[in-house]
Amino acid sequence: MFAGSVPGQILLAIGQVVVVVCVCFDMVREMSVPRSHRRYVASTVFRTLAIPSILSTGSGVLIGAVTWSWMDVAMSMFVMVMIIFRLHHDTDEDNWWKGKGKKLARWARRQFSSRTSAAPAMG
Repeated sequence: MFAGSVPGQILLAIGQVVVVVCVCFDMVREMSVPRSHRRYVASTVFRTLAIPSILSTGSGVLIGAVTWSWMDVAMSMFVMVMIIFRLHHDTDEDNWWKGKGKKLARWARRQFSSRTSAAPAMG
């Protein structure tokens, strides 16, 4: 199995480090003064690492389910649900990602829109 091999263990360890860093920055965000630079940075790092943390924890859930380790499944599900909850709980936080979706959508529309030019009239 890949999860038992050295590369698999290294990937799982890196995933766990990402989860721990994500949770630590969420704690810093929660403890910081609203509208401070520290909270802005912590919120940005948390939002950046939340999706990789969810994916890493989800892979841990799958590995635990395959190996019939139900305690690992339960604990990983708890961590994953809490990260998802925290990600969706404070949506009004100021961070680098706020408003990027609209900006990226506008950029994509400009890039992929059909560039029509007026054809000269034939006559």
